[in-house]
Amino acid sequence: MKVILVNGSPHEKGCTDTALETVAKTLNEEGIETRIFHLGTKPLIGCTACGACAKTGRCVYDDRVNEFLDLAEEADGFVFGSPVHYASAGGAIVSFMDRAFYAGSNSAKLPFYLKPAAAVVSARRAGTTAAFDQLNKYFTISQMPVISSRYWNMVHGTKPEDVENDAEGLQIMRVLARNMAWFLKCKEAGRKAGVPFPQREENIRTNFIR
Repeated sequence: MKVILVNGSPHEKGCTDTALETVAKTLNEEGIETRIFHLGTKPLIGCTACGACAKTGRCVYDDRVNEFLDLAEEADGFVFGSPVHYASAGGAIVSFMDRAFYAGSNSAKLPFYLKPAAAVVSARRAGTTAAFDQLNKYFTISQMPVISSRYWNMVHGTKPEDVENDAEGLQIMRVLARNMAWFLKCKEAGRKAGVPFPQREENIRTNFIR
């Protein structure tokens, strides 16, 4: 079993990474393979609603989004981490997730369907719950079980050393990882026992213009 942890911070080894590394270490202790996928600092264009992914299941802009989608097909779970910018998730990860989830929803391979996911946010002080809520909406529209911890998944600090001293925040990351590992093991046990996936229905799209 494998979990991909997406670092949406421009800083590869900053506060967000410190939180994700804690999650990854605990997942490894639980026997779960991990990979941290850093978005980097190159500009990521937002979704332009061109509709090309409806035909191909991939984004027309061939960058880190498609690289991630290739990895996502083989992943069993996901953790998406972001710094807090103006009480919301960072611009790069929002552009990334808009495109990845829209293209993924159009892929016949269903890279996110019923795979557990969690959001992790990092801030100096405030704006964490707003950013946390924002990221969780990608999961709940994609039929992904949301993994929780004993508190909202956040850490605080202006530099990695601060996060390392956030004892409660790091505990939240460890509990999150153990809950993720437990869910993945239960899902695998269900698969081996022959428990089928839920019956799927064709999408019904309704607007409210009369």
